[in-house]
Amino acid sequence: MTSSILCAVDVSNGDDDLATIKTAQKMADLEDAQLDIIAVVPDFGMSPVGGFFSKDHHDKMVVEAKAMLNKLVIKAVGEANNAKVRHVVATGKAYEEVLKLAEKTSPSLIVVGSHKAEKSHYMLGPNSARVVRHASCSVYVVR
Repeated sequence: MTSSILCAVDVSNGDDDLATIKTAQKMADLEDAQLDIIAVVPDFGMSPVGGFFSKDHHDKMVVEAKAMLNKLVIKAVGEANNAKVRHVVATGKAYEEVLKLAEKTSPSLIVVGSHKAEKSHYMLGPNSARVVRHASCSVYVVR
């Protein structure tokens, strides 16, 4: 196993990314590749919004996102496959964190979902579109 596949999901979308994870798992199996799945939580930081949250709010969000990601991956591909998946929870803007991880891990493919996009994005959400435009590897979009 020399390659990896990076799959980006939004755990706040409920089961919307099940098909994305299943597709990424199938592709990882075909390539005998490591599957990495990333979920990104927002960074309120020093923004005006950040002042409304307790100091430990970010840590709680990360813990909750990890639990949600684990549950989502198990639901999509089962316990056995979940045990082999590297789960990553990052903080920041979704597309930036996906691209940073891709830069760091050099995956052979990035798998993203596309749903609930506004017409102005022509059926590809803004995060998915940015990943497609700026990734240095191939990107597979799951509709």
